[in-house]
Amino acid sequence: MSVTPSPRTMLDKIWDAHVIRDLGNDWALLHIDRHVLHDLSGPIALDQLHSRDLTVRNPDLVFATPDHAVSSRPGRSATTYAPGGALWARLQAGTARERIRFYDVGQRGQGIVHVMAPEMAIALPGTTLICGDSHTCTNGGVGALAFGVGQSESMHALATQTLRMQRPKSMRVRIEGKLGRGVSAKDLALHVLQVIGTGGGIQHAIEYAGEAVRALDVEGRLTLCNLSVEMGARSGFVAPDDKVFAYLEGRPFAPSGAAWQAAVEDWRALASDSDAVFDRDVLIEAARVAPVVSWGIAPDESMSVDDRVPDPNTVADITRREHMRLALDYMGLTPGDRISDAKVDWVFIGSCSNARLPDLRAAADIAKGRKVAPGVSAWVVPGSWEVKRAAEAEGLDRIFVDAGFEWREPGCSMCVAANGETVPPGARCVSTSNRNFVGRQGPRARTHLASPATAAASAISGRIADARSL
Repeated sequence: MSVTPSPRTMLDKIWDAHVIRDLGNDWALLHIDRHVLHDLSGPIALDQLHSRDLTVRNPDLVFATPDHAVSSRPGRSATTYAPGGALWARLQAGTARERIRFYDVGQRGQGIVHVMAPEMAIALPGTTLICGDSHTCTNGGVGALAFGVGQSESMHALATQTLRMQRPKSMRVRIEGKLGRGVSAKDLALHVLQVIGTGGGIQHAIEYAGEAVRALDVEGRLTLCNLSVEMGARSGFVAPDDKVFAYLEGRPFAPSGAAWQAAVEDWRALASDSDAVFDRDVLIEAARVAPVVSWGIAPDESMSVDDRVPDPNTVADITRREHMRLALDYMGLTPGDRISDAKVDWVFIGSCSNARLPDLRAAADIAKGRKVAPGVSAWVVPGSWEVKRAAEAEGLDRIFVDAGFEWREPGCSMCVAANGETVPPGARCVSTSNRNFVGRQGPRARTHLASPATAAASAISGRIADARSL
């Protein structure tokens, strides 16, 4: 096994520690520490495994929960959304057959895979974690090297606890200085996307660093890492520190006793060496970040919430100009108009980007004592059973319900629309999710990505709104 010479990046350290065999040309066979399954891709991987007369090599390292296809309707059952119920049942059966831990609806541990994995300490600093979902990079917020995989890779990992991978290049995104008032981790993530672009991270693993990143709470770091894949990156992560250790200590799968102290000592050594060299280094000034909202049909097509819709005629590149025209036509926006003039029909607060407790607190701060504007449908969908329980203990559910929001059950819900929960055709939705692709939230749905505060402010105002103005 070859080890990268010092100085080393955090990527070098995690990668080297997991190489079972160097396959040459930057390819290696890696040990996978954690494998998380959900109801959309998990049943397929388990069925493929079974059809080949294979079994799960190490069930103790595999975890499963339904999230994508289950309904978020209060009082839900397997029949609430029958296609999702069928996938749910297949995941139940497959995990029982293979003796995999399964966190069912109504149990602690159920929720969006990228919300429950950190909160259960399934994701730990320095671990390799995979899931059949592109936003697995979220788990880098606690210092894991986490990435999404396809069906065949998932089946291979189930059978062998390994994966053949090409080593990604290293990119460091340093965000220096302090974020301004009312600017959240989601705004920062969308701003980084604007700077790097949807293709800027291809073949890279991104390490987020700098004063503004260190100042984020763990949940904010999870949000920041969540959008790494929208830049094309395989992974995104933050060096673990005392905030991460405090977040993880005492959670179900965190080490305990002497093993905890030993683990923390190892985790502190994961940070990139001070003189490590990255394949690409990007510097961003935190003071330049404002509350952001997307205007187009790609996550990097975003702007300040108080800015005007861009004009394609100001763009020299013909291909880019035509794409902008198509995007604006789909979104029903007029160049030069203020984005805050756009009337809102729907608001969705949820997803693996923004369905954690601090996200719900930020939205509740805006909603408290106010009412959702007439004609706006607004949903709040907690990211997990644990988040829902904690939010209800604080009374956040009552704040939302009193304001006119629907308080739903944990799951992916309207982010992915694989559960029958969609934005109506032609309707405009401010969403805390991570993708505004054409049809992502349903056929002809118009999606504006934003932070929980911006989403809540937009629900109250009936138009895209700057929460700082309320």
